[in-house]
Amino acid sequence: MKYQKDYLDRIKNDLKNWLSKERYIHTQGVVEVATQLAQKNNVNIEKTIIAALLHDYAKPLSQKELFQYAKKINDDIDKTEMKIPSVLHAPVGAFLVKKKYDIINKDILEAIRYHTIGNPEMSKLALIIFAADFIEPSREFPGVRKLRDISKSNLSQLIIAVCDQSIKYNINKKKIIHPNTLLLRNEYLGGK
Repeated sequence: MKYQKDYLDRIKNDLKNWLSKERYIHTQGVVEVATQLAQKNNVNIEKTIIAALLHDYAKPLSQKELFQYAKKINDDIDKTEMKIPSVLHAPVGAFLVKKKYDIINKDILEAIRYHTIGNPEMSKLALIIFAADFIEPSREFPGVRKLRDISKSNLSQLIIAVCDQSIKYNINKKKIIHPNTLLLRNEYLGGK
């Protein structure tokens, strides 16, 4: 699967005009970290860059727009996910970029789709985007340095640690935790 430079340039230019400046900086950070993780874990770099670039494509949409799209694609969005509006940009983004950029690669779409809640059956590419979104350089929260240190050695341990951090955050904020995050954690604790 070879993407032409002009295809990537088109995506980058679109994103510069579509995303806020802060979101674009975040996206560049995800590309940087995801590329490093992909190199360490023998994952296709071009696919990784595309998934990282497009992971937050639907972020600029309003909550109302996200719900409208989510209802259109509701066969892929469960009831728990519908109760967590902050994660709806992931499945909606996968839906939108599939059409806008003619993306047919299952791994890229899955990486975008599950970068917020995870999924125990995710491909290595999707795991990388899930983790990179959490630890990219502009993110600052207690424990992020430890996660970045873990990222230098073991992807499985990183996935467990990211899930732990996400679960703790949501518990402390009294927010709903999507079961996928727990299932993903358990899958990797079990030695996947």
